[in-house]
Amino acid sequence: MQGFSHLDEQGKAAMVDVSDKAVTARRAVATGRIHMHVDTLRAVKEQNLKKGDVLAVARIAGIQGAKKCSDLIPLCHPLALSKVDIQFRFEDSAIVVTCECKLKGQTGVEMEALTGVNVALLTIYDMCKALDKSMHFEGVTLLEKTGGRGDG
Repeated sequence: MQGFSHLDEQGKAAMVDVSDKAVTARRAVATGRIHMHVDTLRAVKEQNLKKGDVLAVARIAGIQGAKKCSDLIPLCHPLALSKVDIQFRFEDSAIVVTCECKLKGQTGVEMEALTGVNVALLTIYDMCKALDKSMHFEGVTLLEKTGGRGDG
């Protein structure tokens, strides 16, 4: 089946062979946001939750999520990431999470960046759910991908 790199000639799921691809510097940046009540946002900002520092825990969780991407998504290659950076930005009623992943390798890191964002968002949700049942995610997307043939 042409056009689907994760299928073999018989249409069965297969891991893409990247052994002939050049080792290049690769980078991906993904983002997403979690909407919440203003009171919940204030509690996160002021580190006033019984579960602790929400953003510190979410940062570590996002980094760990990016590192474990191939354990979660069956056909992803396990990658030796050289950098995972999780950043947070407050909006009026949301927290924006951004994850940057880098490596020198034979395949891209966009799935790792997207996984890092999602795990950080899920961690924020988990730590705040007792306070706010109305939280929801929005806009999880890949912002940038560089390196390799599909640069852009």
